[in-house]
Amino acid sequence: MRRHFSMPALAQEEDPVVPSIQQVMKARAQAKIATIDQERPFSKVLTDNFSRQHTYLRISLTEKCNLRCTYCMPAEGVDLSPKDNILTTPEIIRLARLFVQEGVTKIRLTGGEPTVRKDINELVEQLGQLQPMGLKTIAMTSNGIALKRKLPSLVNSGMNLLNLSLDTLDRFKFELMTRRKGFERVMETIDDALALGIDPVKVNCVVMRGTNDKEVLDFVEFTRNKKVDIRFIEYMPFGGNKWKENKLVPYQELIKNIQAVHPTFKKLVDDPNDTSKAYHVPGFAGQIGFITSMSDHFCGTCNRLRITADGNLKVCLFGNTEVSLRDMMRQGKTDDELREVIEMAVKNKKKQHAGVSNLVNMKNRPMILIGG
Repeated sequence: MRRHFSMPALAQEEDPVVPSIQQVMKARAQAKIATIDQERPFSKVLTDNFSRQHTYLRISLTEKCNLRCTYCMPAEGVDLSPKDNILTTPEIIRLARLFVQEGVTKIRLTGGEPTVRKDINELVEQLGQLQPMGLKTIAMTSNGIALKRKLPSLVNSGMNLLNLSLDTLDRFKFELMTRRKGFERVMETIDDALALGIDPVKVNCVVMRGTNDKEVLDFVEFTRNKKVDIRFIEYMPFGGNKWKENKLVPYQELIKNIQAVHPTFKKLVDDPNDTSKAYHVPGFAGQIGFITSMSDHFCGTCNRLRITADGNLKVCLFGNTEVSLRDMMRQGKTDDELREVIEMAVKNKKKQHAGVSNLVNMKNRPMILIGG
């Protein structure tokens, strides 16, 4: 059918916007940079001897936490580093910029509990300024207690990925496992994150036999109407958490129990560097993941590095070899000198961790002093 338009309608149409010469030149320059980025080889500084390219940096902002989770912090607590030993915000930003220049595209802020750091909003905003250099993701792992009121401003500052720790859907058991109150606040934070458009909202659940393993099906049901990614984490040994092998629930056992109730529970396709094996109940809004560090390690595709709150570089979560980048910066070392030390540390990264039987006896920091 031929459509007829009256002259008044045409008169109301706006003239097409013609980009300025400056805008055209800027767009061409950006396209050229993108092409170069795709063609140039990945940084040798962040490539180890097994050709693993490390594009993911986890930075612990503090050793302090407002919970006392049993698998993370010893019952007697931990000796915190003196305040002067903790990285300052300028030091964090300097290291973040250096790693982004070398190819890191994702930075996750951890702790302790990162939201207890007073300048957390300003720090995230400064990290956001690294996005033109190639930083794509600013993530955070939080227990959700103090995050609720800070979440909108953090998202506005550039945070675009969130993991929340929640090991039980029972408010009374929550108090037993965390030695603190706050269950309702965490649940509210999950809903707020979804309302703000964070996608996906990931919920980390450390599964321990005899403690919360019977709640796995409840967590699966939680994904029916909420677009959350529940990630079941195998219980891992760290300094002071009194790990016992009989508390470990292998992920294959969890899958079997879930499929007994949800026969259509199926595997999804994982990205190359995913730590989580993704599954889904057809028809449910969310999904399930399994982090299988103990029963089926994923060391071969590891792309992660860690910086502790006191400024040490850890190339492996389970490794006890560390190098202090804080001391180097405070000694006036240049970025090039930092790169040399970082490269040596990355090149010394082992092919895989030592295995369950050996990890139990290896000396390592408590999880809260590593950064979750």
